Order: sequence, then C-alpha cells, then structure tokens
Amino acid sequence: MIPEAYHDLLLGSVLAHVATIGVRGEPQSTPVWIGWDGEYIRFSQTSRQQKYRNLQRDPRVALSLVDPRNPYRYLEVRGVVVAFEDDPDRAFVDSMARKYLGIERYPWHHEGDEHIAIVILPQHTSQMG
Repeated sequence: MIPEAYHDLLLGSVLAHVATIGVRGEPQSTPVWIGWDGEYIRFSQTSRQQKYRNLQRDPRVALSLVDPRNPYRYLEVRGVVVAFEDDPDRAFVDSMARKYLGIERYPWHHEGDEHIAIVILPQHTSQMG
C-alpha cells in the first residue's frame, strides 16, 4: 500500500500531521509521533485528548509527512482506525520516545493518563518528490 520509496518517512523520526473530523464536522490536525510495522500505522494519545474522541466517533483519518531534507517531498496517507490498543505499561509510547527523542521513557506522562495506541489501516496514499 505504501510505496517503497517513502518507507523512510514512516520509519524515520519525521512527525506526522494527523487530521481527524471534529464534533461539528471541522477538521482538526496535530503533529504526532508514529510507528509503522509495514502494515499498520500507530500513534499514541491519552483518553482525555480530543483526537481520541474524534476517532472514536468517526474512524476516518489522514496523515501527512514532509521530508525534513526536502520540503517538496511528502507522503499523505488516508485510512481508518481499526483498533484502540490500551497501553497501560506505556510500552508503545515509550518506544516512540526512544525513536523520536533517544530516551527510554516518555517524559510527559501525567498521573492518571490512560495511554492508547491508535491503529490505522492505510487505504490510500498520494505523494510527491
């Protein structure tokens, strides 16, 4: 599904801008850390965040990643959320901290946060560069 020439963007430490549909039909976009296993894209949220609530209501999602070395090379992925995976021991979000920050533990955990890995099945891509 994802062209091989763009795998580096998903596997590297490029931020993905994730767009969801808000409660009033408005788009909401925020940058997130992502993991990709060759089939599914995952990102972490807490149960208190708006993006999590948006995706529970409407599972459609779009992500865009821009190559930091060439701003005219990008990948857009559209898909649907197929699972919300509880992350009580923070294994997924800690793996993202290792990938993006080079540290072992996610540093911004707040007591009471319920971390969730949101699992996206890519359905369509567009790209340039």
